[in-house]
Amino acid sequence: MLVNRRRVLALSTLAATALGLAACSKDAGPGAEPSGSGAPDATTPEATTIEVTDNHGTQTVPQPAERVVVTDNRLFETLAAWEIPLVAASRSLMPADNPYKNDDSIADLGLHTEPDLEAVVAADPDLVLNGQRFAQYRDDFVTLVPDAAIVELDPRDGEALEDELKRQIETLGAIFDKADEATGIIADFDAAVKAVKDAYDPALKVMTVITSGGEINYSAPVTGRTLGPVFEMLGLTPSLEADGSGDHEGDDISVEAIAASNPDIILVMDRDAALAANSGEDYKPANDLISNSEALQNVKAVKEDKIVYMPQNTYLNEGIQTYTTFFNSIAKVL
Repeated sequence: MLVNRRRVLALSTLAATALGLAACSKDAGPGAEPSGSGAPDATTPEATTIEVTDNHGTQTVPQPAERVVVTDNRLFETLAAWEIPLVAASRSLMPADNPYKNDDSIADLGLHTEPDLEAVVAADPDLVLNGQRFAQYRDDFVTLVPDAAIVELDPRDGEALEDELKRQIETLGAIFDKADEATGIIADFDAAVKAVKDAYDPALKVMTVITSGGEINYSAPVTGRTLGPVFEMLGLTPSLEADGSGDHEGDDISVEAIAASNPDIILVMDRDAALAANSGEDYKPANDLISNSEALQNVKAVKEDKIVYMPQNTYLNEGIQTYTTFFNSIAKVL
């Protein structure tokens, strides 16, 4: 794999660069004030640390963190809403409506397929919020920025997704002293879940699909990407229970099989909406694909317009706010 070869070739050089930057920061040259000497600035809060638990154990995080790098796209929306300054982030993975997206003061780490690890070293972070598509680079960050706290909050296997989404927000609230704001986000999510459960009749059969590349693909209950966990979260009854995977484009089950299950409700993630729709590529929206599918025209959900689409940028977001918005939309349809 290209990125792995680059990583092996570049890692030692980058680590040396990181050490050089650290040395420079300790020896600022003639006339510089010695670090930590003299009385503290009355306008600057005294630096402290906080301990948080992430996927790898207990992490000691500076508070306030002043040089923050973020790669986990589930966190972008929350951090932007809280106006947390960033020094580097995977801006290439951000939805177009995120205010960080076009902020050139934030170094862009690029895509996870070939990230700019040099930019992480140059950013000299004291905190790296890593995860999601960048989870594979944790060991690199440990080597390249050894003085930075590295926190990963990806949903863990075997844990309920709703609990993991809340854990992410609670931990961010602790790190950035935004506990009240975190509580509000979680309360909105819980209210949306309750709204669906209150309105839903288990006799209604639900189908979940992912549209990608002009195709309608099956998203299996529990295992399906993004939509799969919704069944357990909301107590939904699937119209079809076939083997599936977490593939980001869904699984190859015929539209005829989907139609034969005759769902009362169809839940849709339009994968391409967050990608091709903003790139000028040939893009076929999910609603067009479904309305133009001959096989689906006699399906109850289509005839009764009981189709609910996830927010347009879901594929590049997938955070707790995305699910809150989506669940509120389901409740309205119900």
